[in-house]
Amino acid sequence: MLIIGLTGSIATGKSTVSSFLSSPPYSIPIIDTDLLARQVVEPGTPSYKAIVDYFGPNTPDLLLPPKPDQPNDPHGQPLNRPALGRRVFGTTEERKRDRLVLNKIVHPAVRWEVYKALVYYFLRGHWAVVLDVPLLFESGMDLLCGTVVVVGVRDAAVQMARLRARDPHLSVEEAQGRVSSQGDVRGKVEKAEFRGTETARGVIVWNDGDKSDLEREVQKAMGSIQTTSPRWWAWVLLLAPPVGVGVAAWNLALNFMQQKRWDRKAKEEKAKL
Repeated sequence: MLIIGLTGSIATGKSTVSSFLSSPPYSIPIIDTDLLARQVVEPGTPSYKAIVDYFGPNTPDLLLPPKPDQPNDPHGQPLNRPALGRRVFGTTEERKRDRLVLNKIVHPAVRWEVYKALVYYFLRGHWAVVLDVPLLFESGMDLLCGTVVVVGVRDAAVQMARLRARDPHLSVEEAQGRVSSQGDVRGKVEKAEFRGTETARGVIVWNDGDKSDLEREVQKAMGSIQTTSPRWWAWVLLLAPPVGVGVAAWNLALNFMQQKRWDRKAKEEKAKL
């Protein structure tokens, strides 16, 4: 089974690409880590308790107030996500520290759910699955992927305009903080290109136009991916488990070696400055 890592920065159109891939003619299952991240912090979960214990004392509005017409949840009130977002999004040292704490709480729980979903879709015989992760490279989950698709825009002003149109309650500073917290999309593009665009191990989907332009970009990207990883190959891996294990190990090793080469390249470029 091919694991397609889907990533991009906020407001670049990643969710729209995900909806294309989950619909005909592709109909690929989507593992949405944003959705999983919401599920693992529901009241009563270990991650919920850890977040409340750490952020609660200094964030009075961390939890949503109870609704008069609904009984109180015995496990606690749901998280007030905008309030939590204000604590962790931004570029100050305090916000970076809080974001790191939040990630250390949420990411392990999300990873476990991802692994369970991958096994489920593999056993059901799917030729591919999309692993939708905003911080794919930053979390190291690109190591699992046979192909990484980055949704990017060439003009940062377009990205900011889309974000503020989508979330009009955000101030300019808050919008910029959210963009910065997910990293420069150009860096993600460079990493995908480093994986290899000719072999479709790294694929760029540009979203500078309208929805129809984006759909054509997705068609072109999937054409390249399906050429290098046809559906019949997924059945070979499923019906011959030793082959599947060997291919998975080789892919992991290849990605690990590429990551090492990328790190060396980055250090050499930094040393030249």
